[in-house]
Amino acid sequence: MNTPVLTIDEQANIESGSWFSKLSQPLRNAILSRSIVRRVHDGALLSSRGEAADEWCGVAKGAVRVSSVSLSGKQITLTYVEPGLWFGDISLFDGLPRTHDANAHGATTLLVVRKADFRELLAQHTELYEALLKLNCRRLRLMFDVVEDLNTMPLAARLAKQILLLSRSYGIEQGQEIRIGLQLAQEDLAQLLGASRQRVNQELKGFERDGAVRIEPTRLVVLSKDKLLAISER
Repeated sequence: MNTPVLTIDEQANIESGSWFSKLSQPLRNAILSRSIVRRVHDGALLSSRGEAADEWCGVAKGAVRVSSVSLSGKQITLTYVEPGLWFGDISLFDGLPRTHDANAHGATTLLVVRKADFRELLAQHTELYEALLKLNCRRLRLMFDVVEDLNTMPLAARLAKQILLLSRSYGIEQGQEIRIGLQLAQEDLAQLLGASRQRVNQELKGFERDGAVRIEPTRLVVLSKDKLLAISER
């Protein structure tokens, strides 16, 4: 059986990742040499809340949805891990169980580093400690921003801000338009924003009337970043 390898595009996604690209070449090479390529189908369960952690992963293609289920049984999506980003290190550091569920969103390719190899990397490359510390500080700052937005901004502003973030991470420029490559239903957007699908639908229709976006089945197309920015600052 042939060992899976990254395609040229998948390799480029990893190498150009905002965190990974800033590591030294020896450390990048060491991480890649200890990584296993894993391809999974849409919806595949990667890890479950409460289970022991034994892998650190980088997304080379597709996305990973990080979510949980409320006491009432409602699924809550916290974020999508985009190509070029790494996740799963927190539980490997503190030894505690996984905090959330992780599922593939679309056909997804991962680089997987086993727990033992992760520890070896930390032992042999002290640079990795500082790099992961900075990564987790960035995550914490983003979490504070989300909490602040949730408590201070109206839904329309939060939705506009989320669409701008998605266009930056997954945007495909087509002339004057930007098509968001990540396939998201309105329910997915609602979960990200802690709102109902009906309210998100109403706001999106308003954005469409204003010429800021065009709504397509499971896709959004940004027509005017300036108009979205103006809405996000109201």
